[in-house]
Amino acid sequence: MRPFAIGVLSERTGVKVPTIRFYESIGLLPAPERTQTNRRTYDEETVRRLRFIRHARELGFEVDAIRTLLDLAAHPERPCAEADVVARHHLADIDDRIARLTGLRAEVQAMLDQCTGGRVRECRVIEVLADHGE
Repeated sequence: MRPFAIGVLSERTGVKVPTIRFYESIGLLPAPERTQTNRRTYDEETVRRLRFIRHARELGFEVDAIRTLLDLAAHPERPCAEADVVARHHLADIDDRIARLTGLRAEVQAMLDQCTGGRVRECRVIEVLADHGE
């Protein structure tokens, strides 16, 4: 198949052009081939790689983890234990965020439960926000 332009890559992967350029600048995508007029050109391998990156980002993986996973994907003969470690670390981060968000939700709910709905000078929401010790 013939090489194609960055706009086509964007359409085929659902990744915006500036994001593609960013991924190139940080090395998640290899530097593209260039035409004689210096336009970037891409191939099917880039489509597969960018879809991998996009899906990993949608799942919340950080750039360094994606870099590791891409390296592992490039060596299919290696054991998957390292990929499992990356995924387990990410899962632990997700669990930590859920716990923090659950705590935040409980605090905001308690603040709302204590609000009487009167005037702002008596508003429990404003009081709690003004005094972090609350």
